[in-house]
Amino acid sequence: MAKRGRPTVALVTDQFWSQGDFVAGAAGMPDLPRHRLPHPVAGSGKDNMSALADTIADQLIATLRNVPAPA
Repeated sequence: MAKRGRPTVALVTDQFWSQGDFVAGAAGMPDLPRHRLPHPVAGSGKDNMSALADTIADQLIATLRNVPAPA
């Protein structure tokens, strides 16, 4: 989505944060905004995922609003 000019935030868990640096750089997007999540998220249950979404939603929206428009 970022390469198509859409505001994007990558969600990356603690365990994979350093790999996120590598992947973003390899994709030519080292400055892609990312948000760090606790690990694990998958399989943590609907209630936990809902609570996490409630916690980070405002932060993600603020980040997306600040992503520069493509050149």
